[in-house]
Amino acid sequence: MTDSLYHESIKRLAEAAHGRGKLEQADGEARLDNPLCGDRVTMQVSLAHGLVRALAHQVKGCLLCRASASVIGLHAPGENAVELERIGHAVRAMLEEGAAPPPGWDELGVFAPVRGHRSRHGCVLLPFRTLSHALGASPSDSRAIIAEARIKGRSTDDLP
Repeated sequence: MTDSLYHESIKRLAEAAHGRGKLEQADGEARLDNPLCGDRVTMQVSLAHGLVRALAHQVKGCLLCRASASVIGLHAPGENAVELERIGHAVRAMLEEGAAPPPGWDELGVFAPVRGHRSRHGCVLLPFRTLSHALGASPSDSRAIIAEARIKGRSTDDLP
């Protein structure tokens, strides 16, 4: 692991912790763990008219995971589930293929150095996977992730 992975922009995002906390009332909630590195993310969403009205997260994890959740906290409010799923796929493409950050989510560019460290991709992607579960979507790839989720009106037996 090189120091370039943990540059100042990543540290600032993690410290800003946009969206950190809990919602009093959530329409969707999910908690995902990455047993390979110990990261754990809990994400709550409140929805209005098909859009994320409010979002809160709690992250117990590395700097990369905390910074990724912070970017979500900054940009997810006002977005719909389909768009947020698209953003998650774009982040995967950034990490695996070197694609550009999705428009409007320029802060994701700070994760460019992670591309060369495949074992750390999951740290950046875990908050996006958790958000997907909280929104009730079915993430396309849940390898090495154990989900414990509660979606309002659905039991965990209904989840993928």
